[in-house]
Amino acid sequence: MRIAVSQISSTTDPRSNLELVRDAVRRADGARVVLLPEATMCRFGVPLGPVAEPLDGPWASAVHEIAASHGVVVVAGMFTPSGDRVTNTMLVTGPDIHLGYDKIHLFDAFGFQESRTVAPGSSPVVFELDGVTLGVATCYDIRFPELFRALADKGASAVLVGASWGAGPGKKEQWELLVRARALDCTSWVVACGQAYPGDLGSSAPTGIGYSTVADPFGNVALQLSDKPEVAVAEIDPGATGQARSVLPVLANRRLR
Repeated sequence: MRIAVSQISSTTDPRSNLELVRDAVRRADGARVVLLPEATMCRFGVPLGPVAEPLDGPWASAVHEIAASHGVVVVAGMFTPSGDRVTNTMLVTGPDIHLGYDKIHLFDAFGFQESRTVAPGSSPVVFELDGVTLGVATCYDIRFPELFRALADKGASAVLVGASWGAGPGKKEQWELLVRARALDCTSWVVACGQAYPGDLGSSAPTGIGYSTVADPFGNVALQLSDKPEVAVAEIDPGATGQARSVLPVLANRRLR
């Protein structure tokens, strides 16, 4: 399966960010999935309530039309309403699918408090494409191996991660380490697409560092981008997941759940 990793730097204007989605799909080079980062709809650092829309709203519907017209599944970060807060949602949309994963683990760390304006999700999400089961996760989720094991238990051969990783000392090294570790934890592919580094915006909000990374089920880095906006296509072999689980049966050998 070919998965396009589309590392962008989104703006604060959801409409202009739709053009980034269109461009990513055009550049997907025969991919079946086009993965964009968390906060594709609107970058962090501005009030999110005014831009939040439901999954059947104009923004998500426009992404669906883009995906359906090209025969691909687009996975991209948006914000949906949730009472007096919003939900940080990864939209999954294409010709025969339209759903969302609501980020479970909120980024209340490194001096940032996502839970102040964002409500947490509660349920892991997988979907099937061409006979392959894919899981979905968002940014801070990658620090929680139990979610990735739960996705593997639901049949996921690969986990698609959208992120807007906060910059700071050691954060790039942590990002790569965590992507590789989660691949080993769940013996699955981990395809992690982050926001490109936008430069210093004078905000403490997590706006991205780039370095989108793909790790195979043995924890090897199969693809890594720079800190700039770019699109690359990863070749995902679901058979490698079965091979890894045969020779490294950490899921079967678990004693604690």
